[in-house]
Amino acid sequence: MKMRKLGSQGPEISAVGFGTWEAGGNAWGPEVPDERTIEAIRTGADSGINWVDTAEVYGGGRSEELVGRALQGRKDVMVFTKVASRGAGSGYRPDEVRKGAEASLRRLGCDVIDLYQIHWPTSEFDVEETWGAMAQLVDDGLVRYIGVSNFKRDLIERCEKVRHVDSLQPHFSMLWQEGRDDLFPFCKENGTGVIAYGPLAYGLLTGTFTADTTFTEDDWRGGGHGISYYDKLFAPGKFERNVAKTQELKPVANRLGITLPQLALAWVFHQEGVTGAIAGSRSPEHVKDNAGAGSVTLSAADLDEIDAILDR
Repeated sequence: MKMRKLGSQGPEISAVGFGTWEAGGNAWGPEVPDERTIEAIRTGADSGINWVDTAEVYGGGRSEELVGRALQGRKDVMVFTKVASRGAGSGYRPDEVRKGAEASLRRLGCDVIDLYQIHWPTSEFDVEETWGAMAQLVDDGLVRYIGVSNFKRDLIERCEKVRHVDSLQPHFSMLWQEGRDDLFPFCKENGTGVIAYGPLAYGLLTGTFTADTTFTEDDWRGGGHGISYYDKLFAPGKFERNVAKTQELKPVANRLGITLPQLALAWVFHQEGVTGAIAGSRSPEHVKDNAGAGSVTLSAADLDEIDAILDR
């Protein structure tokens, strides 16, 4: 497993991390027994993944509880979690940020959060005030590092005036490349690590879908759940084009002797400024395969070949 330093001041993290959005039961098809999810998290840790990403809003805290159970007694895996705006989350006022962190610590069953992140910017919150509260958590020893998720450059620069931004968590994959040409190089220069979520495009880049694939009513990928990613990745027309690209990528993976998911994950952390990729699964078998991406090296020629396919 390749190890990367998270930004200029952060810890050494594995190139692939374990994501737990679906572990909380977020409109992702049939429920999976908790014990299987816990087994998947432990399989990732045993396969060289040394960080798990979660959030207070994933399953209303259920995801954090499962992470806590899975990692009980383990000191070799870091926990990254997030505070969200009021409504679904604790809120972004200073007292709310602290209460959110304390609640996450209780659910996780740990004494300190390794990386605490602002989940999503809103028009209502005071960026500097909220970031100041995040910085205070570091000073008080509740968290080790602080980061942001779904932020643009202007907000990161505003935070930076208060305290260094250790990480950015953006949506990024072969099929969703926002930030690749401008935001990520800026983060690299700023010393802010980038850990990408959605690197397998919510199953599209596993290569298991065909143009005729349909989804059950309880799966957001079939539409009707109000999740914005649907419009760009799974809406009629977009879905078929994206599936066609995955079929063109399969021969590249075969030539390299790796699986398509491993190719997709490796491509993400080979992009300038990207530190790691967050891959979530409730299947221990898939988790082990995802972890294998952490040892993949892509040449410049490989990357050019992949980009030529993606740009068609």
